[in-house]
Amino acid sequence: MSVELRAHAFGQGHELSAVDRFGNWLSMRGLRRHVGSWRDRAVADIGCGYQARLVRPLLGQVRHLTLVDLAVAPELRDRPDVTVIEGVAPAALASIPTASVEITLCISVLEHVDDDQELLAGLRRITAPGGTVVVNVPTWLGKRALEFSAFRLGLSPRAEMDDHRRYYDPRDLWPLLVGAGFVPFHITCRRHKFGLNTLAVCHVPTRSEP
Repeated sequence: MSVELRAHAFGQGHELSAVDRFGNWLSMRGLRRHVGSWRDRAVADIGCGYQARLVRPLLGQVRHLTLVDLAVAPELRDRPDVTVIEGVAPAALASIPTASVEITLCISVLEHVDDDQELLAGLRRITAPGGTVVVNVPTWLGKRALEFSAFRLGLSPRAEMDDHRRYYDPRDLWPLLVGAGFVPFHITCRRHKFGLNTLAVCHVPTRSEP
């Protein structure tokens, strides 16, 4: 039986809930710690959401921003320093040149796609040597909290939780990262956000690195 594809990008047609805004704030705080400076770097946000709220504050700092989702707000598509690709991941990554991105983000997306291994391989392909890939996914503990928030309290969109295909503790995500071509020495994979999420930071080595 085929899985029904979602029709809208996250945040398209509705405002983010307080829970979602707090999650974005926590994500950006963690990203600053692992990524360092964004200035003059080529950044891609895969599954950015309609408003690209996580990376929108980086406009004017980064050299170029690539946004991928089912739909992206028109004012972002019209900027010369932004490339917008509208489509379904991982297939939508095919139009991004190999090794063209320095910082690749995939935040709370992997759990929604049909083929998570193919998407991780795509993230590895588009990231240049010396670059960084950051992946954030909900854990099995996070599943309980997210579903309670959405199904019982109504604080998050139910449709987002119904679209989750899987959850990942570090032991679930780590072998997928290795299978996608990341080297274990250059992978950091741990729980964060009070244990509700797994965060993986993967460095793509240069030829001179082991």
